[in-house]
Amino acid sequence: MTEPAFNTLLLTGAAGRLGQVLTAPLAALCRTLVVSDLPAALAKLPGPLPPHVSVRPCDLADTAGVLALLEGVDAVVHMGGISVEGPWLPILQANIHGSHNLYEAARRQGCRRIVQASSNHVTGCYPRTTRISPQDPPLPDGNYGLSKMFGEGLASLYWQRHGIESVCLRIGTATPTPPDLRGLCGWLSPRDLVQLVTRGLLAANVGALVAYGCSDNARSWWDASEAWQRLGYQPQDRSEDHAAAVQHRLLPPGPQTELQGGAFLTWGPYDEPPGTP
Repeated sequence: MTEPAFNTLLLTGAAGRLGQVLTAPLAALCRTLVVSDLPAALAKLPGPLPPHVSVRPCDLADTAGVLALLEGVDAVVHMGGISVEGPWLPILQANIHGSHNLYEAARRQGCRRIVQASSNHVTGCYPRTTRISPQDPPLPDGNYGLSKMFGEGLASLYWQRHGIESVCLRIGTATPTPPDLRGLCGWLSPRDLVQLVTRGLLAANVGALVAYGCSDNARSWWDASEAWQRLGYQPQDRSEDHAAAVQHRLLPPGPQTELQGGAFLTWGPYDEPPGTP
C-alpha cells in the first residue's frame, strides 16, 4: 500500500465550488484532510465525507482562529475568500487580511507549502490581442484582482524571508465546460484543476511560482509553458472541443470584450459608506 504524500493537508474555502471538486482528490493524498470555511457555508456541504476528513469552521479574518487552524498542517490548498469583484471592505477582510493571517500562521506553525488560488484578474486589463506570461507586470482589473496580486506578493515575501514555498495559480474560467467565447481562452476543466493543484503540492523546488491555470486551449492569451514544465503539469482537456457550442455567446461591446478581464470590467466602482477604511 502506497504511503500518503502528506500527514495533514488543509483546504480552505472547502464549501466553494472549486473546494468541493478538490476535496476527494486531496483526501487521497494525506492521512488527514482538514476542510475549512465559514460556519454557514460548511453547514451546506454535501455528505458524507470520508472518515479521515475533519471539518473545521474558521473565518480567515480571525487571526487567532487561523493560527489554531494551521497547527500540525504540512501543506495548504488555499481556495478561501471572496471569488468575485465587489466592494473593497469585504475583499480587504477576506482576501487580504485573511491571506496574511494564513501565511503568518504557516510561518509560526512550521507549514512549508501553500498552493493558493490567485486569478487571471491579476492581469485582466491586458488587451485580448496581447499574449502574456507570468513575467509580465500585473494589470489588475478591480478590487478582486488587486487582492490576488497582494496574495502573490505574500507568496514572494514568505519565500524570500521565511522559506515557505508557494504556487500561485492564476485560475481562469473553472467550470465544467466553457460558458462562452471568452471561456474558450481561459477555461480550466475540473480534471485539469485537480491535476494542477496536485502538482502544486508535489512538485519540488517551486519557490514562489506563479502559473496560469487553464486547460489545453488553442485560443489562450497566456504563455504558461515555463511554469507548467516546472510543475510537471500536462493538461488533459481542450476548450476547442466545446467551441461549436459556445463561440457565438458574446458579451456586449465595450472594455469587457477588448480586455482579458471580461465582465469584471463592467462591475464597480463602488461607493463605500462614509467612514469606510
